[in-house]
Amino acid sequence: MTDIELEPQPPVGDVMVVYLGPMAPHWEVRSTFGDRELIESFRDRIHARLMLLPPHDPQFRRNRERINRDAERENVLISWDLGYEEDEEDERA
Repeated sequence: MTDIELEPQPPVGDVMVVYLGPMAPHWEVRSTFGDRELIESFRDRIHARLMLLPPHDPQFRRNRERINRDAERENVLISWDLGYEEDEEDERA
């Protein structure tokens, strides 16, 4: 490996995944920067993983981790707005 490969690269985009509530669609994906094609492709994959899942569904946690790994692999910043503090999620489980 060269030194260039070891240096962290700046993010190529960002997305925020927002929980809209119990009525479908549950999710909205927002972005403030990044290549439009890349963001749209990422948005499509997020929607495919979360289409019918509210945050309290056990499958949500697994899919959220997959989405976070995808974001890391593609160097996209990702944040989540579930409508409550993350600590509350532990109390709900």
